[in-house]
Amino acid sequence: MGKMAVIAHGGAGPGPERQENIQKAVDVATELLLSGASAIEAAVEACVVMEDDPAFNAGTGGVFRNDGSVLLDASIQTSDGRIGFVIAMSDTPNPIRVAADLLDEPINGLTGPGARKWADNRGHANRPVEGREPIEGDGDTVGVIVRDSSGAMACATSTGGCSHRPPGRVGDVPLPGSGFWIDETRSVAATGEGEEITRALLSYRVSSRAESPQCDSLMDAMHWGLNELIPDGASVGLIALGKEGAGVGLSNTVMPWASWTED
Repeated sequence: MGKMAVIAHGGAGPGPERQENIQKAVDVATELLLSGASAIEAAVEACVVMEDDPAFNAGTGGVFRNDGSVLLDASIQTSDGRIGFVIAMSDTPNPIRVAADLLDEPINGLTGPGARKWADNRGHANRPVEGREPIEGDGDTVGVIVRDSSGAMACATSTGGCSHRPPGRVGDVPLPGSGFWIDETRSVAATGEGEEITRALLSYRVSSRAESPQCDSLMDAMHWGLNELIPDGASVGLIALGKEGAGVGLSNTVMPWASWTED
C-alpha cells in the first residue's frame, strides 16, 4: 500500500503570485490525512481553501463572464468509481462541497438553477459571490489529488470558468476525462485552455497512456499528452498521482503546484 500523498495546482497561466496559497491548501490536506481523514475529506477541504482565496479563479475568486455574471463549476471523482460535478452555479462560494454531496446520490451532476435549488435543500451556503475582473492569462482552475492511508484516492477540481465567455459556456473542469480522471491506479487533473483540454479528452488519455508499454512513468505520459494532444500555443498543465510515490506536475506555461508525501 502506498504512503499518503497530496498534490495541488493553482491554475495554468501567469495570474497573481499564488505559490504560498497553494501550499496552505496542501498543508490542510496533510493535517487531515495525518489525523485519519479520508482522501475525499482531505481533497474537498484543500479545494475549499483555494475556493475561499481570491487569488484563485474559483469560488470567491471567480471571474466575471461577459455578461457580468459569476458562474462556478466543480467536480470530484474517487478511485472506487464515484463521481459528482456541478456546472454554472451562482451564489455558491464552495461548489466543491455540493459536488462532493453528489458522490453517494443516484445522479452524478447538476447544473444552473437546479443545482442551486438542490444545494439549498441540503443546507449549502447560498450567498453572492462578488466576482472579479479577469487578469490576462489568469489560471482558470484549481485542483487537488489525494491518496489516503488506505490507498484510496480522490481528485477535486473547481473553477470560476473562463473570462470573456458567455454564461452558458462549459469548460473542462466538470467533464469527466477532460479536466479530471481517476481509477484504481492513478489520477490526473488538467488546467488551462478548457476547449483544448476537452477536445483532447486529456486527463483520461494521459492516464491511459501511462499503462502503455511505450510509457515509462506518469511523467512520461504527461509529456506525451502535452506534446501530442495539445496544439502549439495553447497553455495547459497537468498534475498526477499514482498508487505509490509522490505526485508530479508538468505544464507548458506557468503553473504553480505543491505536494506532500508521507515520510
